[in-house]
Parts: sequence; C-alpha cells; structure tokens
Amino acid sequence: MLRWIVLAVTHTLTLAIGFALGIYLLPILVAPPAPDQATLSQTMQFARYQAEFSRDLRGSDFLHWGEGTVSISPLSIAHQGRLAPGPDYKLYLVPQFIEDEAQFLAIRDTAQLIGDIKTFDGFLLDVPQSVDIDAYTTVLVWCETFGEFISAAKYR
Repeated sequence: MLRWIVLAVTHTLTLAIGFALGIYLLPILVAPPAPDQATLSQTMQFARYQAEFSRDLRGSDFLHWGEGTVSISPLSIAHQGRLAPGPDYKLYLVPQFIEDEAQFLAIRDTAQLIGDIKTFDGFLLDVPQSVDIDAYTTVLVWCETFGEFISAAKYR
C-alpha cells in the first residue's frame, strides 16, 4: 500500500513539474526571432521618449520581470533588453505609473492596448494611428492569460 502512495505522489509531482515547465518553456520555443539590434537602434534614434524597465518594481518577481530601455515615438515602441518569458504578453500605455496588478486592474479601462509582445529579447511594435502617446505617461507589459504584471516604465 505504501508503495502505491509513494508512486502516486511522485508521479503527480512529476506531472505538475512537467506542466509548469511546459507553461514556462512553450512561449520560448514558439517565439519568433527578436528584431535585430540594428533595427531597434535605428528605431530608437527617432524616439520622442525613453524609459527603463526595471526588475525591482513591487509587482515584479523572479518569474515576472522586464529590464532594458524602451523608446516611444508616435509611430512605434521599441524595447532593447529582456523580458521574462511568458504567454500572451500585451503592451499597454497607461496614464499614470503602475507598479503591480492591483494598480493596473484599477485603471485598466483607461489603458490603451498597443499590441502583442511575441519576443523576449527586445520587441518592436507599431503604435496605432489613433493613439496619442502624449496622452499617457507609462508603458506597461501585462500577461493577459494569467493576469500578471510584468513590468512598467514611466516615460514622462
């Protein structure tokens, strides 16, 4: 009987670890290539604003973080740096600096979705023509699937 209990516990634990690793590794395995550094650098030259993603925000932790420089122009938003890998990342502009999930959820109806982030070693997203970047102060990375704050950077 003890043998069956040990087998059930070890197999369940192995299944749980495998599932967690799958959730973590799948976005890395299916991610498209990140924009090359020359393209990011060129885009960043025309930025109106620059800010820094930081790992030490209240809502960031060892699985949910971002670091590096983000550049904002009326046409595009470029990031040189790294994001913790994860599924279903979205980039938002928000009207005030946000540091965690609760703060974002409280003002989510005022946030402007820019687009999906598919790469974790830098990204380049077009800003929709209808968006006025001067109406916002902060860029924010959010994991839609799990409702997790990843990182934010105040640009003005």
